[in-house]
Amino acid sequence: MFAIDLFFMKMVLQLCMSNLSKVFASLSEKVWIWIGVRSLRGSTARKTERDSCKGNIQTPIPTSVNYHFTRVCNYKCGFCFHTAKTSFVLPIEEAKKGLRLLKQSGMEKINFSGGEPFLHERGEFLGQLVQFCKQDLQLPSVSIVSNGSMIREKWFQRYGEYLDILAISCDSFNEETNSLIGRRQGKKSHLENIYKVRNWCKEYKVAFKINSVINTFNVGEDMRDCIRELNPVRWKVFQCLIIEGENAGENALREAEKFVISDQQFQDFLDRHSDMECLVPESNQKMRDSYLILDEYMRFLDCTGGRKDPSKSILDVGVENAIMFSGFDEKMFIKRGGKYTWSKADMKLEW
Repeated sequence: MFAIDLFFMKMVLQLCMSNLSKVFASLSEKVWIWIGVRSLRGSTARKTERDSCKGNIQTPIPTSVNYHFTRVCNYKCGFCFHTAKTSFVLPIEEAKKGLRLLKQSGMEKINFSGGEPFLHERGEFLGQLVQFCKQDLQLPSVSIVSNGSMIREKWFQRYGEYLDILAISCDSFNEETNSLIGRRQGKKSHLENIYKVRNWCKEYKVAFKINSVINTFNVGEDMRDCIRELNPVRWKVFQCLIIEGENAGENALREAEKFVISDQQFQDFLDRHSDMECLVPESNQKMRDSYLILDEYMRFLDCTGGRKDPSKSILDVGVENAIMFSGFDEKMFIKRGGKYTWSKADMKLEW
């Protein structure tokens, strides 16, 4: 009897062992399948990441760059969106290094701005960069945006041949209005400077351009007669733009809210001047998305969120890495006419 019980116990034990083995085998197979799927998913994710880095996410080309190498200015325009938060300016050799990197990445046009770019070393720093970009880098277009107050004829005599376009900021042809805006220094006439600079541009074969910011103080003005008299190659007309931290907000150096106009007011101004062939209008949306702006540290500034969020400097991480954080909309750049005949050699102007 004892032998039979022992036999049955042995049979039951073997049966249990067999079933347990099958269970463990099944579990093991499922575990390995799960591990394999996880591994495959991880591999696919890493491949996607690698593909993105390789170029599936298109890197913008810095065809046209605005380099605000200084924030210092002698005017106090109430709507200024690049205010004097610092007096820092890169050493000129560092600036040249960055400009060379931009050229290697596809830059065709450089625009120097500020602040007032003719202030630093009274225009000598700017002149050397202009000459470097045209002579050494052989850029098709080199331009400047200035308020015109610090420009002297001797600058044209030395550097005029290297400059394609000089844009002068002029928001009104009424001196009182310019004073209300802040585009004036002491008793000097902003308008007299503009006409003087216009004549120098003609004499030294530099294309003359005018930039105007339309705001509450000038939105009702009719500028057609004066624009015809000055005869710029382009008249860029901007809608007053709010940038948090620059001309609005707690830490801002300006309070631009009182300068802001509606979209309809801006359109009314454009309609009034619609017969001006040189007019190039730019709304707030176009301005936020379609400009590549470098600050004094050579960081791209992303303005799409209504602020100026900086990338890392191109001197530290290179152009391609920095430009991915610029917020630049290349399609909007083309749509707004960002690419135009910008070399004075191609303009065929009658000087």
